[in-house]
Amino acid sequence: MSEQAILPRNVVADERMSALDLARISHQRYIVKQQNEDLENAIGYYVEAIRNDSTVAEPYYRLASLMYEKGQISLESAIEQCKTAVTLEPENINAHIYAGYFLSMSEDYKSAQAEFDYAIKSGVLTSARPRLFLSKLIQREMNVEGVTLGRVAKYIYYLLSGGMLLMCDKAAVRMMIESVSDSISVFSYKAFGETCEKAKMYSAAYKAYADGMAKTEHGDIFYKKMGDLSMSRQDLLSGLDCYRKALSVTPDNREVLLKLATLIQTSFPERIDEAIDYYNRLLEFNIDNDKIYYELGHLYLRKDDRLNAVSAFKLALEHNENNPYYNNSLAYAYVRLELYDDAIDYYQKAIKLNPDAKWTSIVCHALGAVYGEVKGNFEAAEATYQAGLVLDSSNYELLLSLGDLLMVKGDLDKAIRTYCDGITLEPDNFLAYAKAGLALWEKDYIEESIVSFHKSIELNPNFEISQNNLGVVYLDGMGTPEQSVEYFINAIRLNPNYTLAYFNAGRALQAMGENTRAAEYFQMALDLNKITNELSEEDIQSRLYDLFN
Repeated sequence: MSEQAILPRNVVADERMSALDLARISHQRYIVKQQNEDLENAIGYYVEAIRNDSTVAEPYYRLASLMYEKGQISLESAIEQCKTAVTLEPENINAHIYAGYFLSMSEDYKSAQAEFDYAIKSGVLTSARPRLFLSKLIQREMNVEGVTLGRVAKYIYYLLSGGMLLMCDKAAVRMMIESVSDSISVFSYKAFGETCEKAKMYSAAYKAYADGMAKTEHGDIFYKKMGDLSMSRQDLLSGLDCYRKALSVTPDNREVLLKLATLIQTSFPERIDEAIDYYNRLLEFNIDNDKIYYELGHLYLRKDDRLNAVSAFKLALEHNENNPYYNNSLAYAYVRLELYDDAIDYYQKAIKLNPDAKWTSIVCHALGAVYGEVKGNFEAAEATYQAGLVLDSSNYELLLSLGDLLMVKGDLDKAIRTYCDGITLEPDNFLAYAKAGLALWEKDYIEESIVSFHKSIELNPNFEISQNNLGVVYLDGMGTPEQSVEYFINAIRLNPNYTLAYFNAGRALQAMGENTRAAEYFQMALDLNKITNELSEEDIQSRLYDLFN
């Protein structure tokens, strides 16, 4: 950072302020408020201070501590920077303290003790910090090399003397007072805001948090509180904005990252990439990574990024291989990739783990569909559907899928019974009546089919397939084209692109001798069929030709 460096907040620019002065201010603010902006500013100003005068020790050891905390340098590099500071100013007590601190972290206890001893002898009344560090070092040494009477005595001596001399350390006292004052201010605004929330005075609570933010600049606390309050009031955009601001202040705040990822995933589906980025950042904390990979897998599926979805679910399973939900999701991702054998394996494992009968019944439904619709293994599909119904006999969709499978197998009697079971289960649901009507028609139970389709239409007049199918029964089963036409017209009104309904309307009008109108419907069917490919084009053209020949 050079002359373009940003001034710390609330600091007025002054020509007499050196880069080192600004670095100290930012560093102190960071110690009190723990905000990333202050950390970045302090690092930048310390770098500039070294560039301006490389013979001053302070920027070296303080920069070492901040850069190591941020993960920008290794422990060895931090030690070297502190040794450079000691070389530049051998009598600088702080340089020795920082050197001792990093040496103790590297478990070089002998060298660390030498640095602390020097700081204690040189500082006398201001030696509280090296004494406390030395007591901590002796404690670590006892943990490694064993407890002796001499070590215990030294530990107690340096701990007590360091505590007693702490009040003589002006810098430490000043920092403690500032920290306490800051904590009291934060507590006051936070407590008042929470009290207003409990009293349901939400506007006052929001203002208290906003004022607390302006006064203390603790964005990690107050932006998060403002975000939580916005979310409780269903103001999602405001919540998103507040959480983003909180994260900009403390980029490593796991709680805020998690709130942002969850909010965007559930309420802002158009911002999938942002949610994926937040979840990937959460992985760095190495907490609940299986759950994070699981959520990432679903986000990748939403993007239709199937390979990454499979990879994410696999990583979730590496952390928890016996989680049935992870196995089920990986199976579904394999289905999307059309790797059906792999999908079958993971569906079977999810079913075997069986955490809940209703949920496992749904998995049986998915596996049965793969067996029946993809593999053509109708026996395996039927057995899987039946197993799902044993687990949950109230699974309506599974009953209908079993009926559809039995229809494909040509077992109309069992199909009809299955659809009737669906009607018994949900008598107000139109779909089972519609499917039963088709099965009854295939079985030549004409009157029963008509009753079933009428019931389906009564329950849902907007289901165009029942309208069309009832028309077919009247036309081809009852031989009453006059009754059928209205149902074909209804189907077309509900779905103007329904090719088959146009074709059937043409057939009915042809049977009624209304060839001109029939020709219009056949022509519409012919035009639509070029897009939908539902019917044989030759059949439609043949019927058009027959109208006038």
